[in-house]
Amino acid sequence: MNPAEIDNRNLEIDSLDQFGTMGPTDIAVNLKTYRLKVSGKVGRPLSLSYDEVLKYPSVTETVLLICPGFFSNNGRWTGVNLKTLIKEGQIKKEAQYIDISGPHGKNVRIPLKALDQKKIFLAYRVNGETLPQKHGFPLRLVYEDAYGSDWVKYVEEVVIS
Repeated sequence: MNPAEIDNRNLEIDSLDQFGTMGPTDIAVNLKTYRLKVSGKVGRPLSLSYDEVLKYPSVTETVLLICPGFFSNNGRWTGVNLKTLIKEGQIKKEAQYIDISGPHGKNVRIPLKALDQKKIFLAYRVNGETLPQKHGFPLRLVYEDAYGSDWVKYVEEVVIS
């Protein structure tokens, strides 16, 4: 199934215990030292604690997560809009991409113009519950119309290029 070709508006929400996982599931993040960094082509780099991230206005969207050949899960994801974060960082006019990075070199590049066309944000809750460790706590990229391999877990940095 290609996520970009599926209309999930009439699909039921899958319970969290039905959600499949791929990639790392056991990365423990220490919230006392955790910082989400926003850097690159910004006028004001950010280094945010988890509690600071939670203070931003939240978005909640139903988005289908597909790992082809393994599982598909329709969930209600809640988090912080990437457009809000990069606006706070005072994005520079020449910027074209946003790179989302997690541990072990996991990275995905998204054209900035896609942020206006799709549901793309950093989730800290799913189906009303705090994002579980195996699903990427404290922050996981939600990326509508992209395969689950691009939904970076344990997000550490947002780099504008």
